[in-house]
Amino acid sequence: MIQSRTHNCNELRIENVGEKVTLVGFMENLRKVSANLGFLVLRDFYGKTQIVIEDEEIMSQVDALNKESTISVEGVVRERSSKNPKMATGDIEVLPSKIEVLGKCWHNELPFEVNRSREADENARLKYRYLDLRNPEVKDRIILRSKVVAELRQRMTAEDFMEITTPILTCSSPEGARDYLVPARNHPGKFYALPQAPQQFKQILMASGFDRYFQIAPCFRDEDARADRSPGEFYQLDMEMAFAGQEDVFTVIEKVLPPVFEKYGTYDIASKTPFVRIPFKESLEKYGTDKPDLRIDLIIQDVSDLVAGCGFGPFEGAVVKAVKADGFEGSRKVIDKMCDAIEVESGAKAYWFRVDENGELVGGISKFMADIKDKVFESLGLQAGDICFMAAGDKGQATKTAGVMRRMLGQSAKGHFDAERYEFCWIVDFPMYEIGEESGELEFCHNPFSMPQGGAEALREASGDMEKALAINAYQYDLVCNGVELSSGAVRNHDPEIMIEAFKLVGLGEEDVKAKFPAMYNAFTYGAPPHAGIAPGVDRMVMLLAAEDSIREIIPFPMNKNAQDIMMGAPAEVEQKQLDDVHIALNLPKED
Repeated sequence: MIQSRTHNCNELRIENVGEKVTLVGFMENLRKVSANLGFLVLRDFYGKTQIVIEDEEIMSQVDALNKESTISVEGVVRERSSKNPKMATGDIEVLPSKIEVLGKCWHNELPFEVNRSREADENARLKYRYLDLRNPEVKDRIILRSKVVAELRQRMTAEDFMEITTPILTCSSPEGARDYLVPARNHPGKFYALPQAPQQFKQILMASGFDRYFQIAPCFRDEDARADRSPGEFYQLDMEMAFAGQEDVFTVIEKVLPPVFEKYGTYDIASKTPFVRIPFKESLEKYGTDKPDLRIDLIIQDVSDLVAGCGFGPFEGAVVKAVKADGFEGSRKVIDKMCDAIEVESGAKAYWFRVDENGELVGGISKFMADIKDKVFESLGLQAGDICFMAAGDKGQATKTAGVMRRMLGQSAKGHFDAERYEFCWIVDFPMYEIGEESGELEFCHNPFSMPQGGAEALREASGDMEKALAINAYQYDLVCNGVELSSGAVRNHDPEIMIEAFKLVGLGEEDVKAKFPAMYNAFTYGAPPHAGIAPGVDRMVMLLAAEDSIREIIPFPMNKNAQDIMMGAPAEVEQKQLDDVHIALNLPKED
């Protein structure tokens, strides 16, 4: 049997000199000097220790091993003659008397160097994730995640929230994304669905008399990957409060999250509480998005009236937005590249001009601004050296493009982007309804279970009046940090009468509500308390804390962009018997 280690590879110090120890770990590297002298770096979960080999027999033993083999080392600690201040154990080394192979690495060549795995192709990293995770830098991200989750649990419990787990196998529910379906073997033709969120269950818990609920909830959505969204599966700090409103939720979150960011964040500076509240419409007008990065100090201006009649075709009859900045030193080539990037991301062109050192408008569309130069300077507050970007189109397109311009220009111009800080804000007063892009019909904008501002009366007044319906706001809110939506939440619609009125506006009657949400609807008919909640994304939170650009860096076993686990080979074909057991017949597209 394996002899237990006496210390880990990050533990030995100068005071341990002379002690006989046993270490275990991965053979990271061997620098062979001669037949009886070599320096071996042993790495375990905790750190590294140098092993100095001065015995020919032991040297021949380790020289035959491939890197990343696991070994046990028995030996004596001694002081290093040339200390390494970059290693925690850099004052000592271990002279081995015995080395035992515990797990042989059979491969002469590794798919990548473990300590440089982040430089490797992403698919290679995901395929050999067990090697990638041996990289201390990668491993530290998973350790951070574990600590953050533990801290969140502790802080939620301290606020008198009770952790309750909700079902994974449930029914399909319209939550805004595609469900993952699971066939029910004992119920032919019927399916479970993996929950997109524990939304209905946590609201039913409130109706059941539980006052404060939370869980680190797994959520499943069949949607495409993004830098800040993992396909398939993600986790959120799901919470709900009975007899509570919007400000109650804000108070709890502002108690729980800031200390976590202060303790584990890469940056030392974070927003003070209470976080700034920004109405949804104001956020679109000023920042071009409902998830603004407040580390950028630029503000968007509507210049539609200013440029009307200037003679530039794309501006005629369009909504035109502008954002200007000083401190931009990019060449024409850099500007063209930025314009291309804006168009790729927003789907619309960006236009620009500059103010030279003499106060003249130059470049881009400057000639169309010549006749209104004085008004342009006054309206935009232009000065020598400034650059101005403009977006045009319908209101939605111009707003979206301007938001992308603001972010890219803010990050490029000097003095407008204070990157190393955490800036939080609440986006509030979301519209209850919107016009669906595909359907052209009235649809719920954010969450169908939200309480409309104005209650049943506002809903009845909007019946048959599209304009009035679109003017109804809901008690819905998002928590945003550094341009990343951390969470969505709402005051819930706990009144069956108001719920029915809300669904009527999107063409669903009382029977539809009862059929789609039978458990929650029935629970509310027995007297439900007012309640509100939110669900900050754990993955996105850790990504921000670690200052990572990709969410896959902080997930132990992430899927790739195509929702494939290439390490395990999922998704995969299954045997015909397995399909027969669940009464499934495949109807696959024909191959070309």
